[in-house]
Amino acid sequence: MASWLSIPAKSHFSLANIPFGIISAKGSSTKVPATAIGEYALDLSTFARGQGFSQLAAIQPHLDVFSQTTLNDFAALGRPIHRQVREYLQSVFKADTPFPSLLKDNESLRSSALIPLSAVTNHLPLQIGDYTDFYAGLNHAYNVGVLFRGPDNALQPNYKHLPVGYHGRASSVVPSGTPIVRPSGQILANPTATPKVPLFSPCKRLDIELELAAFVSTENKLGQPVSVDEAEDHIFGLVLMNDWSARDIQAWEYVPLGPFNAKNFATTISPWVVLVDALEPFKAQGLEPGNRDSLLPYLKEKRPDNSYNINLEFDLKHAGSETSTRISTTNATNLLFSFPQMLAHHTITGCNLRTGDLLGSGTISGKEPGSQGSLLEHTNGGKEPITLADGTTKRTFLEDGDEVTLRAVAGSVDGAYVGFGECVGRIERAVEFAFNS
Repeated sequence: MASWLSIPAKSHFSLANIPFGIISAKGSSTKVPATAIGEYALDLSTFARGQGFSQLAAIQPHLDVFSQTTLNDFAALGRPIHRQVREYLQSVFKADTPFPSLLKDNESLRSSALIPLSAVTNHLPLQIGDYTDFYAGLNHAYNVGVLFRGPDNALQPNYKHLPVGYHGRASSVVPSGTPIVRPSGQILANPTATPKVPLFSPCKRLDIELELAAFVSTENKLGQPVSVDEAEDHIFGLVLMNDWSARDIQAWEYVPLGPFNAKNFATTISPWVVLVDALEPFKAQGLEPGNRDSLLPYLKEKRPDNSYNINLEFDLKHAGSETSTRISTTNATNLLFSFPQMLAHHTITGCNLRTGDLLGSGTISGKEPGSQGSLLEHTNGGKEPITLADGTTKRTFLEDGDEVTLRAVAGSVDGAYVGFGECVGRIERAVEFAFNS
């Protein structure tokens, strides 16, 4: 689709995308809903006040959603409304738009509603009430299992039967660009010593996890599960996610109840929510659990293309360097379970999900060298350092000043990419503590 607005050919935010987020103009504290288009953000609050939605009857009773400081109210309207708003905005920006007076030929509204992305601050797109992180990256689960239990016992017996997950900490989910303070906690200085006695220390094995995540749109009532065939209609859209992980804290605490402080200090997400309708053309088949007939009926999907052909990458740049090192390139088809399966499983007990709840995919890793979504895998548990682009600097885990950038994009045609932008975080030194003896 050609647009009257100049959009770079390689832009993640082509006319085929139309993602939604929350922005403020730099220097302003006023947060407003927006969509990203090329190198601009369209302030939907200003657009609505300027009668920009006057030709979309379906949104007229709900125009107040574009005056909110989060996208929760818009997300709660449901997928049919999201689809109509997205298609309407596409028509507004088309070169042959049927509504030229709304924006194309409306210089006053263009100047007030279209803001360069370089002149905005991005915020969390939705208020997150609960956050669940799944473990659907089969290759990651296998690689980590081999490191800690060996190849014969790498995966637990339940792994291919259900989307394994844990409840994370919603309060520490932050938007791209937020600095990440190195966590401190209990670690084992000598894991092989007997007895095992921990010490308090800044994390020494700080890692990333390359993931996607889905935001819940419409809620289900307590006691009423969502079927796997209806689950996609309860998903607003996807973001890119970095589930920062303190591996040494995790190693000491995770038995018997799983991750806790090793995961609760920060989770970074990209600020633009890519709607499921925008990703529909990139549906692809994910990993097979072996014998798909072994899945219990509530997890069986009608469509085999239950994943997305989304290319993902992970770069690392150390302090003082202008050059990034490409650490990993992988694809979202390396997931064993789909987001609809995750949502259906989450609700099968009658658990009620709410608008704005966040569901992480788990680390996405391929089988090939250079396709792993964590440093733990890349470095064989810290035994094999990675040499960075300058040829002298090495990494096993993250050091203070390191900057991590995740990217994800679907499509291969210039002018038609559907991407997520960047998900960035830089590591700051740990907070110093003084304790009474």
